[in-house]
Amino acid sequence: MTSRIYRIGIVGASSLVGKELSDELGESPLAASNVVLLEEDEEVAGQLTSTGEEAAFLQKIESSSFDHMDFVFFAGSEEETRQHWQQARKAGSSIVDLTYALEPEKDVLVMSPWVSEALGKESRSSAEPHLGTQAVIPAHPVAMMLALIAARVQEKMEIATLAATVMEPASEHGRAAMDEMHQQTVSLLSFQDLPREQYDAQVSFNLLPALGENAKVRLTATERRIREHYGVLSQDILPPLALQMVQAPVFHGYTASVLVELQAETTAEQVEQALAGDHIDLVAADSEPPSNLSAAGQEEIMVRVSSESDGAGGGSRFWLWLAADNLKLAAHHAIACAGELRRLRPSGKVQ
Repeated sequence: MTSRIYRIGIVGASSLVGKELSDELGESPLAASNVVLLEEDEEVAGQLTSTGEEAAFLQKIESSSFDHMDFVFFAGSEEETRQHWQQARKAGSSIVDLTYALEPEKDVLVMSPWVSEALGKESRSSAEPHLGTQAVIPAHPVAMMLALIAARVQEKMEIATLAATVMEPASEHGRAAMDEMHQQTVSLLSFQDLPREQYDAQVSFNLLPALGENAKVRLTATERRIREHYGVLSQDILPPLALQMVQAPVFHGYTASVLVELQAETTAEQVEQALAGDHIDLVAADSEPPSNLSAAGQEEIMVRVSSESDGAGGGSRFWLWLAADNLKLAAHHAIACAGELRRLRPSGKVQ
């Protein structure tokens, strides 16, 4: 690894994931970099914030903002990404898009270095950054979590079925979604009309598999993205995914109930042994189960394994209960993707 000090830009640095990203960079292998916080909104630009423990100002995006940038993370709105990514590309920056705006663009790679590592020798080179890869999209955190779990288990035992019900938190869709859920809670407790601009439905004190027709939050779009990203990561090696998304009345953190059915009988202990490794924190059955609260501030995916069969004997069907800090996990994963581009930059493969 080179000791070079990089220049990094974060577009949409005041967003929830943008703020988490700036904090995570300070604890990453890129901690020595010069980080510039960029915003399109003139009302936000100029405000004092921080990167890790260092004070910093949010800067207005200008035509020269991307000059000499080594990496640019897009963490704001899709509109901001579409408006400015070509400027960053022409400036020679390596681009990491957390907004998913670049999904339709040619030569923009959806990736997860963690899943590729778990797949090992079976992983195809086409799933890795290559000559001409200047922009990447970190796979959706849910797609990454499920693919990582499937890859770990499948290395040791063949999976027949993988099915997941995933609870989506409000923070996944930004401050506006969080504010509306908060206001709905206040309104319900005071018997007032509910604000519905973001969800077009009551999401406070409620669980929903679909939202209103006029909702700005698109749960079906998220489900489609997770399916597509999982398909990219699986490379036809991992089993198909059966997926159900549910809007949960929580502000932060993913939780998921995952059914893994194996071709042959085994034990919960053997499944745990298969899952053990980086990025996964195994929680014992006699400990407090993973939750939104226990996952807050954690970089790892918390997993508890239980057998569907009674007793301590073997079985072929296992329930996995997952919890993860959605913002921290997304930021940590995005930095890992940038690390792959960083590995290639000194060799001249990414320019």
